[in-house]
Amino acid sequence: MAGFLQTENIGIEKIVCNVVANPNIRYIILCGVESAGHRPGQTFEAFIRNGVDDKRRIVGAESLTPYLYNISLESIERFRKQVELVSLLLEEDRRLRIDPETVKCVINACIQEEPTPILNFTLYDPGAYPEPAICQKITWRVEKPWAKYSEEEAEKMKKIEEAASIRTRLEMERKRRHIEEMELLELLFPSKTKKEQPKQDQKSQYG
Repeated sequence: MAGFLQTENIGIEKIVCNVVANPNIRYIILCGVESAGHRPGQTFEAFIRNGVDDKRRIVGAESLTPYLYNISLESIERFRKQVELVSLLLEEDRRLRIDPETVKCVINACIQEEPTPILNFTLYDPGAYPEPAICQKITWRVEKPWAKYSEEEAEKMKKIEEAASIRTRLEMERKRRHIEEMELLELLFPSKTKKEQPKQDQKSQYG
């Protein structure tokens, strides 16, 4: 399989979902031109090496929003165990990144029965990963990942939100009672202003 990795979050999540659903996939070959903005290549390398922290941020990523909130931690860890990354994003020879022949040779080495040295790697076919496939969907999309918290922080935020909600309800109830009291007083003691208002309006109308 081949495809583009264009973003440092949803793009990686889609790769993870597809790979853990097929234990026969054991290698990821990273090649092509790196995007200056999203830096998906560098982010993907950091993901394989370091995983994510307690806020689901890819450790060591240099991109702007390297968060993986839409997949389970089980899938993340399984992916990192199942596949080996073969990165051709080498600084010493940038031509290898986009050389089709190099990519073909690396792919060929990945399916050999005997260990095959190529570039800085020794590759061979290790067979299927010895655990069942994990099938899941991208569950939701986080629009503001910087607003997400660890479990401990989330619990504190939940308590703060609950307290704020209670205060809001009490304030609304106080205002409602005040309005009802004013309406009741108006019924019991109609204001002179309202009585005189029609006369004033008539006077202003006819001069």
